[in-house]
Amino acid sequence: MKAEIEMAMNWIQVGKLEDIPRQGSRVVNTIKGEIALFRSVDDQLFALNNRCPHKGGPLSQGIVHGRRVTCPLHNWVIELETGNAVAPDVGCAHQHEVKLEGSMVLLGIEI
Repeated sequence: MKAEIEMAMNWIQVGKLEDIPRQGSRVVNTIKGEIALFRSVDDQLFALNNRCPHKGGPLSQGIVHGRRVTCPLHNWVIELETGNAVAPDVGCAHQHEVKLEGSMVLLGIEI
């Protein structure tokens, strides 16, 4: 029988929803490195490591369109929900948990 280990989550307040522009991002410095918080036009929140899986470009400086962001260095397109690169590119930017409580944005950091 395979035992499953559940990661503990530390939720930290990182600002208010209005601090992140629609179709834009903000960067949070954490013990896990830079994490980019993205906000879609319909106020959905996403969090990814701020490094493109291709050459480490700053995803927070990319163009947000729908539920994707295009890396500013080499135009790789990354799915905000999963961090996966869109085919034909292959790679993944680590995805983090993020939630909204009232107007406060909370980022989940695995501990």
